Amino acid sequence: MDLFLQVWAASFYLSNKVLFAIAESRDEEWKRKLKIVGWAIYILGVPPWVIIMVAKSNWMAAAIEAGGIPAMMLGLYNVIKGQPSTNRLLNRSIEAFTYSMLALGIGYSLYEYGGISALSQVLEFGVTIGFLLGSYYMAKGSMYGWLFFALMNISMGSLTLLQDKYILAIQQMMSLSFVMYGFMVARNNARRQAAGG
Repeated sequence: MDLFLQVWAASFYLSNKVLFAIAESRDEEWKRKLKIVGWAIYILGVPPWVIIMVAKSNWMAAAIEAGGIPAMMLGLYNVIKGQPSTNRLLNRSIEAFTYSMLALGIGYSLYEYGGISALSQVLEFGVTIGFLLGSYYMAKGSMYGWLFFALMNISMGSLTLLQDKYILAIQQMMSLSFVMYGFMVARNNARRQAAGG
């Protein structure tokens, strides 16, 4: 079962990063289509990650993965709609849910471990910050989401390696290369647009 969950989690999250990275270098119609599929795959990849993180008592990572679902759904909605949501109530509700899940995960981790007493918890903070801000900025269409995803990949890759989840560790390093590619293409596109080209 563990192998199945790792393959499911790794393949869906890697596919998401590949689609997002490829989308950055396509015209607007293809970019939109690739991002729609990418967001959907991202959402479908959450359950095995949550199961794996809970099984290893990685409460912060599990909470932020589960708590990120509304932000992912907002990202999907924004791409389908063709523009970022301007509904303040929706945006604030998603932020409140995500922060509540984050507080729950951190609180339970601190309770179970008696404070910050494990390297895994430090790595989970990196995962949490990277995932939360990466998803938020990507949902808003900002290239800086890529950099937070890089932090997430490095932290999660280290965490999964530490916990002998080698398939997930390899996937995180592969994802990191696509994340960096996506950031470079997005940055170049932004520079071209700023220059009027």
